[in-house]
Amino acid sequence: MDNKDLNKEQPNNPLHGLKLAYILEFLVEYYGWERLAMKININCFKKDPSIKSSLKFLRKTQWARDKVEQLYLKVNKNI
Repeated sequence: MDNKDLNKEQPNNPLHGLKLAYILEFLVEYYGWERLAMKININCFKKDPSIKSSLKFLRKTQWARDKVEQLYLKVNKNI
């Protein structure tokens, strides 16, 4: 099942079916940790960044997760 199939279930939610880990890995691959930290000012992106520690923080901190999700949507819109 691809993203288009998943979006049929919730057409108004472009993030439906996407895992936070996928979104973060996509952004890290697209920007790299240093540029991602410039885009979103979060310490876990700046000091000894890792997917695991960043996911732990993002799952607990809604404002940070919202920023990551919005950046993902912005980047995907431009691709």
